[in-house]
Amino acid sequence: MRIIEELRKRNRTLLEMHVGMLFYGIVCQLAGVLLVGNRWSFAASLWFGIAFAVAGSIHMCRTLERALPCGGDASGIVTRGYLFRYVMVAAVLVVISVTEAMNPLVFFLGYMSLKVTAYLQPITHKLCNRLFREEDPEAEPLTEDPLSEETVAQEGENPIKY
Repeated sequence: MRIIEELRKRNRTLLEMHVGMLFYGIVCQLAGVLLVGNRWSFAASLWFGIAFAVAGSIHMCRTLERALPCGGDASGIVTRGYLFRYVMVAAVLVVISVTEAMNPLVFFLGYMSLKVTAYLQPITHKLCNRLFREEDPEAEPLTEDPLSEETVAQEGENPIKY
């Protein structure tokens, strides 16, 4: 149970993404075992791509954590983080293609686990809730409309007319 306590302290969304990446990797690996002739090359390329996606998700999380308190400068920080990840993936794909050490398409398939986990997140969220024996809080209605004319006028801004 100590492992579960350690996992609770971590960023929950990042943990759910990593669980989704692991699930995606297992499904792709099973398909590769059945459909691909060179299984070792396929496995190495796939899991290297997934490891790169895990590193990319950690970098994305840290970039967002660094950018959120910055206010107006946040978009520049997020853009630089995105460009850094994009250039790194492109560089790795070029190196893999030139050296022929791995299959670049299978590496890219593994890296796309970062995108697939965005769609799997509701499923992994429920799975993690069961693992941690937690429930999501009930949504409560707002007591006042945050865009009402009175609220906006109290904040010293011109009210928005729709």
